Amino acid sequence: MLKILIVEDEALLAETLKRLIEVNPEFQVTAIAADLPSAIEAAEAQLPDLALVDLQLANATSGFSVAAKLHDAGVACLFTTGMAPPFPLPDLALGCLEKPFAEEDLTRALREAEDILRGRSRLVFRSRLPETLQLYSDQPQPEQGAPAWIPGIRGRTSLAAKLMKLVRRPSSFRSAA
Repeated sequence: MLKILIVEDEALLAETLKRLIEVNPEFQVTAIAADLPSAIEAAEAQLPDLALVDLQLANATSGFSVAAKLHDAGVACLFTTGMAPPFPLPDLALGCLEKPFAEEDLTRALREAEDILRGRSRLVFRSRLPETLQLYSDQPQPEQGAPAWIPGIRGRTSLAAKLMKLVRRPSSFRSAA
């Protein structure tokens, strides 16, 4: 189970985010914090695996300072903001999920973050990341619109039909007589 701390100063948005997260039984929200002191206090009370951190917070607090303090405490962060930073910040966060996002985008982003935290790697045939998610990593990201690993089949003929056309059975040969 992935334990998540939400750092968001808009109470209605934070509560909505909590409900979206807890729809999935694989995720548990440990606390909601609105600024740096409450985020540190919540992390000390129950250490989360991941913190969803908004970049614009209450009381003149920056999400960058929250991420830096949580990183020092051993908590990974994923930024959730309306405007993503113009450059990657792999020392502070796993990535950035840009608002607004759909429930399925949030779920896929949380699963991807969990895979990164647990050291799991997957063979990805097609891009499964939401468009609103930007991951910060040392590995090069696949280009948008890059061809999939498995080439597509054009036309309406199935692969089995094409193979049968190429390899005829002995009973299908016609005699010349």
